[in-house]
Parts: sequence; C-alpha cells; structure tokens
Amino acid sequence: MRLTAALLLLLALPLAAEPYYPPAGQWATAAPASLNVDEQKLADAVAYAIASENPASKDQAIVQATTFGAREPYDQIIGPMGVRAAANGLIIYRGKVIAQWGEVDSVDMTHSIAKTFLTTVTGLAWQRGLIRDLQDRVGPYMPHGVALYQGEHNSQIRWDHLLRQTSDWQGTLWGKPDWADRPEGKTPADWPNRPLRTPGSHYKYNDVRINLLALSTLYVWRKPLPEVLNEQIMQPIGASSTWRWYGYDNSWIELDGQRVQSVSGGGHWGGGIFINAWDLARFGYLFLRDGQWQGQQLVSREWIRLASTGGVNPEYGFANWFLNPGRKALPSAPETAITFQGAGRNIIYLDREHDLLLVARWIGNGDELNQLVAKVLAALPQ
Repeated sequence: MRLTAALLLLLALPLAAEPYYPPAGQWATAAPASLNVDEQKLADAVAYAIASENPASKDQAIVQATTFGAREPYDQIIGPMGVRAAANGLIIYRGKVIAQWGEVDSVDMTHSIAKTFLTTVTGLAWQRGLIRDLQDRVGPYMPHGVALYQGEHNSQIRWDHLLRQTSDWQGTLWGKPDWADRPEGKTPADWPNRPLRTPGSHYKYNDVRINLLALSTLYVWRKPLPEVLNEQIMQPIGASSTWRWYGYDNSWIELDGQRVQSVSGGGHWGGGIFINAWDLARFGYLFLRDGQWQGQQLVSREWIRLASTGGVNPEYGFANWFLNPGRKALPSAPETAITFQGAGRNIIYLDREHDLLLVARWIGNGDELNQLVAKVLAALPQ
C-alpha cells in the first residue's frame, strides 16, 4: 500500500515540473502575485528600464557615424541600418511573462547579439559533423581557390579561435582591414602595423574576424546561414517570420553556382540581425532551457558548456556569451548569469538560478543593466 502511494506521488511529480514552452504566436502571462513576485518592486524595475533608455539618436546610422565612424577609418556603412523604437523589453519568470514595456513587436537591429546567433549556427555545423573538431585548423575546410587562411600566421587559426575572438586573423574582408576595427596604436600611422599575436593567445573584439567566421561557416554549410538558422532554430522555437539576417552590399559570393550573401555578425557597418523582443526572448529561452525545446535537443548541452566557458578572456566564452566570474561584470547577478549583448544596448539576460529571462532593448551603456537586474531580483521571492 505504501509503495503504491509513493509510486503515484512520483508519477505526478514530472507533470508538475515539466517546463513551459510558448507556442508560436503567443506567450503565457502570469500575474506577479501568483508567483509571489512583489508587484510594486517589479513595477519599479520596469519604470527604471524605461527611464534608463540610451539617450543616443534612434537613427542607427547617426549613432554609427558619431561612435565607430568618428574614430575609425574605413567607416563607410555597407549594410542596412534602421531607426529603432524606444526602450522596450520583457521579464519572463518561471517561463511566464510577468512584465513588458515599450514596442516589443518592433523589428530593430540587434547589433552584436547577431554574434550569438552566428556561433549557434557554427555549433549546429559541429553537431552535424560538418566541423569535426573545434581544435581543427580552419583552412583545410575551405573550398579550392579560397585563400582566407594562407600564410604562416593565418594558417594556424582554429575554429575555437574564431569562436572566442582570439584568432588574430590578418587581412581584409568586404573592404574592411582587420586593423581598422578598434585600431591599436598611438597615431593613425601605427594602425596598419599592429603587432601580430599567436592565434589563440590574445582576445580582441573584432567585427572583421567575426565576419570571417560567418563566411567560413557558410562555406561549411554550403547554404545561406539565415536559412540554416530558420530551419533548425527559429521555426522549432516558434519565432515569427519578421526577423531578418543581412550581410553587406559587397558580401556576395558564388556558392555551388548560386549567388549567396555572407551575413554579418553585427551592425558595425550595417547589416546583422533585425528582430523583435519576442523572438529575442524565444532565442534566449532556448538556452535557459539548456538547448531543449519541447523534447527536442536543438542545441547540444556540450556546445552550451563550451560556449559558456571562458577562455583567454575569462568573462567571454564563444561570441557573444558574456560571463560573470567573480560577479565583476554584473555585481547584482549570480556568478552563473550569462548575457548576450549588442550595442545600443541590446540585452538577453539568462539566470538559471532564478529561472529568469530578461530582454532589455536600448538601455544605457553604463551601470543601468546591473541596476535593472538588481531591481528585478529584488522583486522575486527571497
């Protein structure tokens, strides 16, 4: 009798613990009080997010011209830009939407969160065996006649280096020299003569090299990366049809007799992923649930483990996985918290310890994210 009762109890537990996955076109909401969330503190957090909007122009071409374009050579915009909406975002706790603000349906540039989408598509190639080992040199994977990894320096580059932004690749891609992005040196005359570092030994955030990863991954997949992302990630997670992934005016190649655009991993010179807050939330929620979606392991747990492990830069895993060791980057958040970040700022905040997902778009570039996280966590059950 006791055994039967215990068995019935055990059978009931998985049903209660089954995580929620939002169907396409909708996401369940929950009243904060039903989850023991402090409604006033949550409202304060939302008010703070709205008040902390980045004061820069909403026109992203103007922002580019007054930031990167004001201090870098080769600053011409060569991909689509846009005029963004006001600050907007979502707070999802225990799978349910407990707060939202602003125009969450607005399809805007997500800037360098495109890097997280890109490395995910590279990961799918690895899962399928198209990339055998992330420690393999990239050059041998390139088709005949593609000279991206020739020479003593570039031939040493491995997939892991590209993923972690430690490749130190030297060259010009889509008209942009590697040294022109965040140039090093005391004077412009020094910029083209930067020191070479052994691939894998030095972290440098660099959009030219991220675009190199995009092109290299395209050659491996032999099909457009937006198509891969849509078929293997965005459709299974119920994303809308409104997002787009762009490259540049001059980033077209011939692939197996077809004209294909190589996409960009950010909006530095335009392009990248244009997407709304709901679809960003679905993408983040996939990783909050360890790569699973309704029983399907879309992204392998091993890939997520590698992506969320720091390298030469302990606060950076694969692009664009920002980590929080020692709680230095986000003192208010747990050490295990992860953010996907893009300029503007665009944020996807993942917090498995609190079963919390936060999408914050166009929040200030200073301590605003840390303060917002603190306010949201203060509203949760203690």
